[in-house]
Amino acid sequence: MSGPGTWLLRRLVLAPAVVALTGLVWVTLPLWLIAAAALSPLLPGRLRAGRLLWVAILYLTCESLLLVVMLGLWLASGFGRRIRTPYFEGIHYDLVQGVTWVFFREARRVLGLRIVTDGPSPDAHPGVPLVVCCRHAGPGDSFTLIYALMHWYSREPRVVLKDTLAWDPAIDVLLNRIPARFITPHPGDGEDLESQVASLAQGLDDNDAFVIFPEGGNFTPERRQRAIDRLRRLGMERMARRAEQMTHVLAPKPGGFLAALDAAPDADVVMVAHTGLDHLRTVADVWRELPMDKVLIMRWWQVPRAEIPEGREARIDWLYRWWEQIDAWVEQNRPEDLSSGRSRRPTPS
Repeated sequence: MSGPGTWLLRRLVLAPAVVALTGLVWVTLPLWLIAAAALSPLLPGRLRAGRLLWVAILYLTCESLLLVVMLGLWLASGFGRRIRTPYFEGIHYDLVQGVTWVFFREARRVLGLRIVTDGPSPDAHPGVPLVVCCRHAGPGDSFTLIYALMHWYSREPRVVLKDTLAWDPAIDVLLNRIPARFITPHPGDGEDLESQVASLAQGLDDNDAFVIFPEGGNFTPERRQRAIDRLRRLGMERMARRAEQMTHVLAPKPGGFLAALDAAPDADVVMVAHTGLDHLRTVADVWRELPMDKVLIMRWWQVPRAEIPEGREARIDWLYRWWEQIDAWVEQNRPEDLSSGRSRRPTPS
């Protein structure tokens, strides 16, 4: 993924193509609206085609505006010479915050989605750096987490992401200008992912949040079974049996998380679970559920540094115990319609 040919393809072909496609979509917008209106009576649901069209146009527009603005910042920074300085890094964080505010506000309105929180928030201990360890399931959960950390708790996230997300041009450019790492779930020989994660987690200050997803991918039954089989191949029978008891989460891969803990010795840990969209695993699932009329519940647990055990084996056992607790919480908080009338404390907005 990181070769010069791939880099040139992403930056010089895909990025301009996205901007051109966005312009074409806006020029031909009347035709798209007519097509969506014509499809609506033929397809079951409440204006599903129109809703998806609007979200897609909004996403393309945000993406293209980001690319154009970041090109201007690259020129203003002396053709990239000062792009990684604190001044320009702060501007890029502001861009992330502004774009996620626009996109999530509109997406929630159009898709009929509401987000609520439960438990102590990540600013329960202000002024303390955080290592945020999140369950991974459902569409857009990583973006929702970043939105929550930035908008509700004024944190600057450092994120570990799968390398496939670098094929999104705006994500590729943006996250290569702020602290982040694209990693592959299946590293080759000589690739030390723990060192990469540790270097990203070093030097966290009091408004930083290092974000990692220990499962390495969204939950599916097939991935769950593969994770259990992998533990058995590695001779970790006890961990495999524990993973079999967890039915809503994948067995966590502790290496990156432990590396982050070692690199950020003053950081508290925030465990995050969520439920509400985790049953949406395919495009067909998303289409069938539109408009969603769902509540996405985010549950936070903040663990002070003093409560985190020392030693690798003790920390792996501690992480598994937390993942068992998260699995139990998900079981008790199954997806529910807004119309059900369930009452929970709403998030700040």
